[in-house]
Amino acid sequence: MDTKKISGSQILIESMIREGIDTIFGYPGGAIMPAFDALFDYRDKINHVLTRHEQGATHAAEGYALVSGKTGVCLITSGPAATNAVTGISNAMLDSTPIVVITGQVGSSLLGTDAFQEIDVVGIMQPVTKWAYQIRRAEDVAWAVARAFYIAKTGRPGPVVLDFTKNAQTEKAEFSYKPCTFIRGYIPEPDVKQERIAEAAKLINAAKKPLALVGQGVILAKAEAELKMFLEKANIPAAWTLLGASAMPSDFKLNMGFLGMHGNMAPNMKTNECDVLIAIGMRFDDRVTGNLDTYAKQAKIIHLDIDRAEINKNVQVDVPVLGNAKETLPLITKLLSKANHQEWIDSFKVYDDKEYNTVIKKEITPENGEMTMGEVVHKVSEATNHQAVVVTDVGQNQMMAARYSKHSQTRSLITSGGLGTMGFGLPAAVGAKVGAPDRTVCLFCGDGGFQMTIQELGTIMQEKLGVKIILLNNDFLGMVRQWQEMFFDERYSFTEIDNPDFVAIAKAYNIDGTLVTKRKNLDAAIRDMLKDDKPYLLVVNVQKKGMVYPMIPAGASVTDVLLGNE
Repeated sequence: MDTKKISGSQILIESMIREGIDTIFGYPGGAIMPAFDALFDYRDKINHVLTRHEQGATHAAEGYALVSGKTGVCLITSGPAATNAVTGISNAMLDSTPIVVITGQVGSSLLGTDAFQEIDVVGIMQPVTKWAYQIRRAEDVAWAVARAFYIAKTGRPGPVVLDFTKNAQTEKAEFSYKPCTFIRGYIPEPDVKQERIAEAAKLINAAKKPLALVGQGVILAKAEAELKMFLEKANIPAAWTLLGASAMPSDFKLNMGFLGMHGNMAPNMKTNECDVLIAIGMRFDDRVTGNLDTYAKQAKIIHLDIDRAEINKNVQVDVPVLGNAKETLPLITKLLSKANHQEWIDSFKVYDDKEYNTVIKKEITPENGEMTMGEVVHKVSEATNHQAVVVTDVGQNQMMAARYSKHSQTRSLITSGGLGTMGFGLPAAVGAKVGAPDRTVCLFCGDGGFQMTIQELGTIMQEKLGVKIILLNNDFLGMVRQWQEMFFDERYSFTEIDNPDFVAIAKAYNIDGTLVTKRKNLDAAIRDMLKDDKPYLLVVNVQKKGMVYPMIPAGASVTDVLLGNE
């Protein structure tokens, strides 16, 4: 391969191009300026999206990665820029999102001197990344970039940070690029044990009441088709975690609904009735399991996961199946007998009917009173024919969006799961629209989370991104208020919030918008929002003290489902 001497900054850009990167989210500054200067000459090959904050850049990279299946990239400077990115990097770590964040750093000769905007980036980032590395020489850049992208996107994906000293950016070195395909000691995909496959199939074939729990691992593995074949062959009802939403179409006949604290009643109750529980690419998070002492004690448990650390971490399992779901699911399917569990599947309907009559009907089709969050989400989902990318912030808006949005294709719910990051929604919607420009992107957010990253309206303005923002405004930090009402004797300690004129703020960013205060105006406002691919802010004043039901209180059993005022 021909080699030539170019700057470390040029090597960085050339290396990323060879990794197939065509989009970067970032914010320039002193210690990363040489890299940005090099980027100036690659504007025809790489689209740089200037966010308004480094946290916004990381969340945008996450949204881009989640909707596109590619690796998101951030380019930011040193010191406060790097510390501003910690939240997004931590979010990506907990939610297994592949992003590579390149931070600027002072020159190698100044390391350890407390120079201007010097911070120990690697020390800070190591606990919240798959790998964090400091580049001190130009000749190490290509090697580090290749390794970074390999680690970020293989196995269980996650964030990688490269801390790029200024001298390594400006020095020159010979450039040649060799993609990384192997790292000693790093085994991204464990060898599949055929005996485990056989054990899993034997348990499933003997099951009378099987239940599959579908997590994000199916989406990350691009194993949606394999999942469907697996479920259909053995007639297994399945439910999904928050991050596993859209792994199955909402109208798929074996889709039994949403698991967890604010999930559907039937799959939660049936978790403690099934005889074989098959967890696929999910990590038994506490929001799904509730009290572990009472969780699925009657069931034999099969756990399919790519990450050995997740096996028996929270729930002791009978058959661990390590490997990529795209490989392990077909192997099990091949050994399954065709089955008919219709009586078991029909038994879910009793709980479904109870939840519908007690909760859902009142939420999505209220006859009078204030507008509800679920009503708005339901109407937007219907208006988009269930084809939109739904992005959420965190809180009541998130749970309502997860409960009442429907999906016809995969990678359609983008949300913050493990970290529960308020402020995630707006910048993540920026990244989602960049990653899926031909899809309608609808962001549901609350008045609290929206204001945490409201500056990213500037990114939407500059990039002319047709993000549809639906702000469910109740003048409260709604989820905290709900807990205060239920568990703290209605002592609403600092959760009521005075809000600005959101539509006026959007107008200042050249974004059209409207405020809906009456139900009779809602349908027309949604139509106006969706009539073209321009950015839009729809503010809907919803009931101030709305509740998200069903709810399983923290630490309770999955069968301790509260339905509100029954």
